Amino acid sequence: MINSILGFFSPWIIYLGITLLHILIPTKKIDGYVTHETTGKLLQYRINGKWIGLISGLIWYLLGKFNIVSYQWLFDIRWESLAGACTLGLIYSFYMVIGKPSTGKPFLADLFLGRLWNPQWKDGLLDHKMWLYLVGATMLLLNVLSFTAYHFITFSEDPNWGILLCAILIIYFIFDYFTFEQVHVYTYDIFAERVGYKLGWGCLTFYPFFYTVALWYAVNQPNPGMKTWQLVLAGVVFFSGWSLARGANMQKFFFKQNPNKPFLGIKPESISDGNKTLLVNGFWGVSRHVNYLGEILMGTGIALAVGFPISIWPWLYPLYYVALLLPRQMDDDKICAAKYGDLWTEYTKKVKHKIVPWLY
Repeated sequence: MINSILGFFSPWIIYLGITLLHILIPTKKIDGYVTHETTGKLLQYRINGKWIGLISGLIWYLLGKFNIVSYQWLFDIRWESLAGACTLGLIYSFYMVIGKPSTGKPFLADLFLGRLWNPQWKDGLLDHKMWLYLVGATMLLLNVLSFTAYHFITFSEDPNWGILLCAILIIYFIFDYFTFEQVHVYTYDIFAERVGYKLGWGCLTFYPFFYTVALWYAVNQPNPGMKTWQLVLAGVVFFSGWSLARGANMQKFFFKQNPNKPFLGIKPESISDGNKTLLVNGFWGVSRHVNYLGEILMGTGIALAVGFPISIWPWLYPLYYVALLLPRQMDDDKICAAKYGDLWTEYTKKVKHKIVPWLY
């Protein structure tokens, strides 16, 4: 009973610890891309996710090393932990909507999509959107470590090495985000979404638990006998996707910082109407949302890594990306068409494919 109660509140405790680390670890503020709604000044952000991820992983290791909390504890209480995270996500979502100025839409629409664009606490000491990604990514890291530990403890005589590969790929995904955290203040979520259930519950519950769905299924299964070529294929698919997603985001980031500076030897080419400018070559000449293709391929690599290609459960992860990113691409195209007008029309003539070159 006590273990179940602790399990339920484990996300609450972990998220509080992450928040304290975020506030206490000194870091410089950086300028973002979006502006304050009233002052018009660029919003500033405190970026220290890499250190929080490293410290959190070290705490997990030391607690297990000295038999304070077992390495696999988060796996053992995964259902209670999921329930606690779900409850906290709902509370946060209602808190961020109730009493805030309405957008004019029905309450349920405001609850789902949010009412506030870029809420910050204490003049940028904590930015809600970046905090949500931070706690979600760190909890995901701890879940991956615990789930993997469970498998190698339970199946120590004949483990599935695909589990280890899957864990490595997800951890790489997490620390890639932490390493380039600054770049993500220029992404779609920051400038185009409000903070409500979709983002709040999504980061506090869905992100750290659903992203482990391949492990959630596979760590209980005996070794499927994966061949070396299968492991290599999973890694190649993942890192091909990473190259597209990271390359596209970095090219856009450097272009906004310095429109004339080459990226990976690619000299920027752009179109302009005299006021606004769009990048039209390199990654952004392949398709209008080539980074979305990259994210889908990364999810595919993770699904392949665990070694159960005919089971539906690992495939829920990349399928989620398809379901998420197709509507986002449509919304983003509408936003860009309204923002750039004829310039966007010119861009779509140059870059005809939306996500997948020659297919879509």
